[in-house]
Amino acid sequence: MARIRIPSTIIILFVMVQTGFLLFMYARYSSFMSQSEEKPSQVHVLILSSWRSGSSFVGQLFSQHPSVFYLMEPAWHVWVTMYQNSAKVLHMAVRDLVRSVFLCDMSVFDAYMPWKRNLSDLFQWAVSRALCSAPACDSFQRTDITSEMACKTLCGRYPFSKAEEACKTYSHVVIKEVRFFDLKVLYPLLTDPSLNLKIIHLVRDPRAVVKSREQSVKALARDNGIVLSTNGTKVEDSKYRVMQEICRSHVQIYETATLKPPNFLKDRYLMIRFEDLVRDPLSEIKDMYKFADLSLTPTLKSWIYNITHGQGPGKKKEAFQITSRDAVSVSQAWRNVLSFQKIKKIQEVCKGAINMLGYQLVDSEKEQRDLSLDLVLPRRQNQFSWSSFNPKH
Repeated sequence: MARIRIPSTIIILFVMVQTGFLLFMYARYSSFMSQSEEKPSQVHVLILSSWRSGSSFVGQLFSQHPSVFYLMEPAWHVWVTMYQNSAKVLHMAVRDLVRSVFLCDMSVFDAYMPWKRNLSDLFQWAVSRALCSAPACDSFQRTDITSEMACKTLCGRYPFSKAEEACKTYSHVVIKEVRFFDLKVLYPLLTDPSLNLKIIHLVRDPRAVVKSREQSVKALARDNGIVLSTNGTKVEDSKYRVMQEICRSHVQIYETATLKPPNFLKDRYLMIRFEDLVRDPLSEIKDMYKFADLSLTPTLKSWIYNITHGQGPGKKKEAFQITSRDAVSVSQAWRNVLSFQKIKKIQEVCKGAINMLGYQLVDSEKEQRDLSLDLVLPRRQNQFSWSSFNPKH
């Protein structure tokens, strides 16, 4: 059988071409991989909390920052529209809405606000500085500290499309939400390559939360029904069943984030206690800003001091407003207002959360009323951040 002899030069040329092709394909693959691993240009921050836990205050700390586009509880629209469902059933719809807002796609609201709308149709829109300043509204500058009342007066009639236009011009998109009860529901967002999501988990002493909730019983009744799956029936929660669910969710979220968490949660979860925040605002805020890749401006520093050093704990009619108050007084008000019988019941249904989050139980009315007894236990530095958690301690 005749053999075909191929000149060595052709073989060498073939190998060189093949090698070049492989190098070209490897370079393209490496480029694709590096591009896919690059973080999105925007930073996305979810303030995860529960009703009456100081989350509106924390939201304002981000909202007033000139680099932040902020929305307060956009998932309110989901719950109002589908109030006959349970919180668990609505988790997916809430998550999808939050994802769309993070991506500045406001068409997601078409399902909940089908009419021709203005900025004022968005829930609590006026607490967002970004919706009260250019390009959403021409009345204020980004560096201004805006007030809800002034914004309502001047900016309410701007078209809803301004929200999406404005969102795309900011480096940070921050959402405050109280309608997630399970951290695992957020896993698809944390693994979504189009998002650069960080979670700030804000908690508060459940006894203080109950005191604050008692100022807003009627306003919370519909949400209570959704939490308890009552098919649309409003609930006033006199037996603290909603509080029990809230406490359970905080424990679940904290344990999921700290006990053998998935790798994609690394450096993307931070727990903050409201009591620590009001005792040392600037330090805690600097930590939150650092976590979110933001810096504190002199204007914000001055505003934060004024907002946390007012007179007294605030009035009942201000329950859903951010006004200048004595923040430390606010955090301790429950000790003088609630009866010891109520305290015992709250401690019974929320004992696990109280212990895990670092609060001290009281065994008598005397301990409750003794304000020299600190019920907020000291915490180790960065105790509640993902990277420092050690289950052996």
